[in-house]
Amino acid sequence: MNQAPEKNKNVDEEKTHAHDGNREVESEENTRGQEIEVNEKILPSPAAVIHEALRQEGQKELQRDAMALFWSAIAAGLSMGTSFMAIGMLHINLVGVPGGFLLESFGYTIGFVIVIMARQQLFTENTVTAVLPVMHKLVGHNFYLLFRLWSIVLMGNLMGTALAALAFTYMPVFDGETREALLEISMKVMKNSPTEMFANAVVSGWIIATMVWMLPHSGAAKIVVIIIMTWMIAFSNLTHIVAGASEIFYLIFIGEITWQNFIWPFALPTLAGNIIGGTFIFALMSHAQIRNDMSDNARLEAEKGKKKTRQAEEEKESDC
Repeated sequence: MNQAPEKNKNVDEEKTHAHDGNREVESEENTRGQEIEVNEKILPSPAAVIHEALRQEGQKELQRDAMALFWSAIAAGLSMGTSFMAIGMLHINLVGVPGGFLLESFGYTIGFVIVIMARQQLFTENTVTAVLPVMHKLVGHNFYLLFRLWSIVLMGNLMGTALAALAFTYMPVFDGETREALLEISMKVMKNSPTEMFANAVVSGWIIATMVWMLPHSGAAKIVVIIIMTWMIAFSNLTHIVAGASEIFYLIFIGEITWQNFIWPFALPTLAGNIIGGTFIFALMSHAQIRNDMSDNARLEAEKGKKKTRQAEEEKESDC
């Protein structure tokens, strides 16, 4: 019955936890001690509901403990290694099968399904989710929190993929035929020029951002959305900083390329492309449309809606 005090208590606990290490996101809601409104009856458009739900999630991620983020990111990197393994296994079993490449590309989706359904930290998800709170209030502290999150998660993701590639290289997991398939798949990535790495990464960053935008209201179809969107990245031969890292690390560990080749032509162009595709194209455009929805008049109407909702809740509690 008495839900409002409990809700305020949760907000206060989150703020106290965030203040530890000065991790609190600067926002109007945090200043007022309130939660971000995600009620579709109050917000001015369905897109605004998705935007605010993602902003709420992004705010929580920005305020998380560094070690919690780091270990989750390592787990995500290890999970993404399963995509590389799945593609290799499918590759050797689909030789000569019509449409085999499309079926082989399906293996790419496995790691993404594991990471997203297990709520692990993936860098390219954070090019949208964590950016929205920063776009909502452009202050230096919020940018600091964003770069803190990005650096921790990217480092953890790359460490996880490196560990997966190390296991594939030195543990007796695969036979010679499978190792040849993994080598062939990995070398295919390195055939791209830096410009191609960048351009492909822009598109894949945009696709991942689109997927993240769709997930909050996907319901039972969430896995289907993940599979379709990431499968598209695979059969289009697009580049992804985390998924591709396991392939490049594998080439390094078997002595085919050097660490310098990892940095250039792979990592720097791909990282820049993923950030631009996810943040500067998708997140900024999505935020721009919601900014218009949440204009002063719309905000006023939203506040009126909140008051009506609170009054209805109070009346319901008094009746109880």
